[in-house]
Amino acid sequence: MSLSLSPFLLDIKATHALVGSGDEQLLQIIHERFADDLARDDDWFSSSIADGAPTASEALRAVIAGGPFEGRKEHSFPYGYAYKRLCSLTGSFLDNSCFSPFRGAWLETVDEGLKALRITAVSLTDFGYGDAMPDPIPTYDLPNCGEWTHEQCLAAVEQFEQTKRDGHAPPLDPEVVDAVMDVIGWLRHAAARPGFGVIGFVS
Repeated sequence: MSLSLSPFLLDIKATHALVGSGDEQLLQIIHERFADDLARDDDWFSSSIADGAPTASEALRAVIAGGPFEGRKEHSFPYGYAYKRLCSLTGSFLDNSCFSPFRGAWLETVDEGLKALRITAVSLTDFGYGDAMPDPIPTYDLPNCGEWTHEQCLAAVEQFEQTKRDGHAPPLDPEVVDAVMDVIGWLRHAAARPGFGVIGFVS
């Protein structure tokens, strides 16, 4: 099974505030901007919807309203995808060419590359196994969600700069180097903007 990591550069506090905001204008904008995507999701998950899962539109309205979140636990995944859609509208999508698609333990492999460079302030597995959906969004299975705060990104950039100052250059596979440099790019973007961090989804 192939997965994809979708990272977004966002003001994390402001993004959390959208959940339960009741912003009808935002809801309308998303419906207009993502009409085809919403319809495609409903078609893809039609059997789950027939079994009681919310439609993409219903999930989006519930996330912006702060509830109600209806349906069985295993039917809560549309709410996670609705939050991802909020992030895609309000944030900047970061280059994920080294992480879409990926298989197996690729996130862990790149994490080992980061650690070899003495970068420990962030971990890609935060996205792969994280549960950073803001309350009260229920979660079940995919998408998984993780966050790197602005402070974490600053610390990670400083760790990378220190590694360069020390002349520490461990041997890494070229594919890992490419992925690590993509991650460094994400971190630099976040570090340059106060309050901004990275919210990532694996699905």
